[in-house]
Amino acid sequence: MYGALLVIVGATAAGQAALISSQSQSNLLNSTVNADAALVRAFLDYARLTPADLSPASVSAERSSVMSAGLEVLTESGQILQAAVVTTDGTIVVGSEPSLANRRIGSPSDLATAVQGGAVDAVILDTAQAGSVLPLPTSTVLREYLPIMSAGTIQGVVVVWRDAAPLLAMLDQGRLEVVLITLSAAFICAVLLYLMFRSAQQRLSRQTVQLLEAARRDPLTGAFNHGAIVEALAASIAATAGAHGARGIGVGLLDVDNFTLLNETYGHEAGDRALTEVAALLDRLAPSMHWGRYGADEFLVIADGDDAIHLEPLIESMRAALADMALEFQSSERLPVTVSVGIAFYPTNGESVTTLLSVLAMTLDEAKASGGDVVRVADVRSSEPSYARTFDVLEGLIIAVDTKDRYTRRHSEDVARYADFVAELMDLDAETRQALHTAGLLHDIGKIGIPDHILRKPGALTDEEYAIVQQHVALGDMIVRDLPNLELIRSGIRHHHERWDGKGYLHRLEGEDIPLIARILAVGDAFSAMTTTRPYRKALSVDEALRRLEDAAGTQLDEAIVGTFVGGIRGAADPPLPGSRPATLWTPTVRVA
Repeated sequence: MYGALLVIVGATAAGQAALISSQSQSNLLNSTVNADAALVRAFLDYARLTPADLSPASVSAERSSVMSAGLEVLTESGQILQAAVVTTDGTIVVGSEPSLANRRIGSPSDLATAVQGGAVDAVILDTAQAGSVLPLPTSTVLREYLPIMSAGTIQGVVVVWRDAAPLLAMLDQGRLEVVLITLSAAFICAVLLYLMFRSAQQRLSRQTVQLLEAARRDPLTGAFNHGAIVEALAASIAATAGAHGARGIGVGLLDVDNFTLLNETYGHEAGDRALTEVAALLDRLAPSMHWGRYGADEFLVIADGDDAIHLEPLIESMRAALADMALEFQSSERLPVTVSVGIAFYPTNGESVTTLLSVLAMTLDEAKASGGDVVRVADVRSSEPSYARTFDVLEGLIIAVDTKDRYTRRHSEDVARYADFVAELMDLDAETRQALHTAGLLHDIGKIGIPDHILRKPGALTDEEYAIVQQHVALGDMIVRDLPNLELIRSGIRHHHERWDGKGYLHRLEGEDIPLIARILAVGDAFSAMTTTRPYRKALSVDEALRRLEDAAGTQLDEAIVGTFVGGIRGAADPPLPGSRPATLWTPTVRVA
C-alpha cells in the first residue's frame, strides 16, 4: 500500500509539474507578445503609418527611413533580433535593417493563416523555420505576426523575430523550480506517509499481540483461560522432565463453594463478584506462580521448582484471607466466600498433564464432598480406596455427615463441646454426659438426606424448603433407631428443635415436656449456628451471640440452661469458644460388632 501511494504521489507530482510548466509557458508567451504588441503600437503611433505606407511601390524614401528608424528602436534591447513591416502577401515594405526592404519573408502560408484569422500569432520555432530573410544569431526564435488594422481590414503585418533563448531559459528555470517544489512536497509526503504507516503498523502489531493475548485471557478476571493455563502446565512439565535435577511441580485446583447456588439465588453478578475476589487474592498472594481460570468456578494454580513447597501454605493463607471477607447482595446478610482445594504434585501423582489433572479433579471432589472450605492433598494411591477399612457404626455416621457437608460436621463437633460444658456445669451423671456428647455429634445426622441445593443455599429458604429441612430430625431418628441403648440419644436428635414456648418442630412439645438432653442441645445448637460462618451469612461475634441467646430465653430456649451456659462462657477460665476445638479425635464407646 505504501509503495502504491508513492507511485500515485510520483505520478501526481509529474503531472502537476507538466501542467504548471505548460501554464507557465503560455503565460510567459502571452506576456511577451503583449509587451511586443505595445511596442509595435508605439511604433505605429511614432511613424504615423498610413495605408499608402504599406505598398512597396508607393512608399517614399523619406517614409521608409522614418519607419526603418522606428523599427531599429524595437531591436535596441537585443531581445528583438529583427522586425519588419510586410504586406499581406509577405513582401517586406521596410525592416529594422535597410537590406530587408522589398524582400519576401519565408513561410507565406503561415502569414496567410494569420492574416485570415485576424489575430496575433506567436510561435517558438527553430531559426531555419522562422522565415527570417537575414540570418539570426540564435537557434530558436519567437516569431510574432502582429496584424495592422485599418477600417476593420488587415492592411499589413508587423513581423517580430525575438530571441527565444531567454524565454526558454526562464521556462526551464520555472519548470525546475516547480519540479523541485513538487519533489520536495512528495518527499515530505513520503516521509509523513512512512511515519504514519510505521505508526499504523506498530499499532496493528500491538493490537495483534493484544488480540492474541485476549484469546488467552479470561475476560472477567483477566487471568489465563482454560486453554492457556493447561498449556502453561504442559510447558512446565516438559521443561521439568527435560531438566537434570529439576524439582517437582505443585498444582492446585480451587473451586468456589456454592457457586451455582449463589448464581441461582442472587444472579450472575454475585457469582462474578465472588470469582473476581478470589482472582484478586490469587494475583496478590501468588505473584510468582502461574494461575488461571480452569472452569466456570475453578482456578488452576501452578507452582514450579521452589514455589511448589509453598503451594499448600499459600492456599491456607488464601483461605484465611477469604475468612475475613464477606459479600452482600440485595437484602442478603453478609455472605462468606470459601473454596475447596485439591493439590497434587508432578511426578508424584502423575507424569503427564492428563494424569495429573485427573488426580487433581478426584482430590478436589473429595474436598467438595467434605462440605467445602477444605484443602485436600493427593496421596500416592493404592488400589484399595481410603475408605475401605473397618470402623464402628457411630464413627461411620459422623464421617457420613462430614462427607455430606463440612459445616455440618464442624457444627456437630461444636454442639457436642457446648453440651459437655453445660453437662459439667449442671453436674449430670456420666451416662447422661456420654449420651449428650454422642447426641451432639449426631443431632444433625438426618441432614445427609437433605438435597444439597437446599442444605447449602446461600440465601433465605422458602417455606417449602424450610419444611424439607425440618424433616432432618425425623430422618436422623430413623437412621439411629435400630442401634442398641440409644433412647437418650434418639430423644436429643428428634427433639432438639422443639421450643420452650411450644412453637418448635416436629411435635410442638412445650417447657419441661421437652427432654432435658434436647433442651441442652438446643442451646448449644443455637450458639454454634450464630458463631459459625454459614453459606448464607458470616458468623456473629461471641458477645452478640450470647446477647441473642439471652433474648431467646423463655421463648425459644430453656431460661435456666441459657443462664447456666451464658454465665459459664463469661465466667469460666477456659470456656469452649468457637474455633477452640481440641486436636484429639472423639472415639465412641458404644461399638457394634
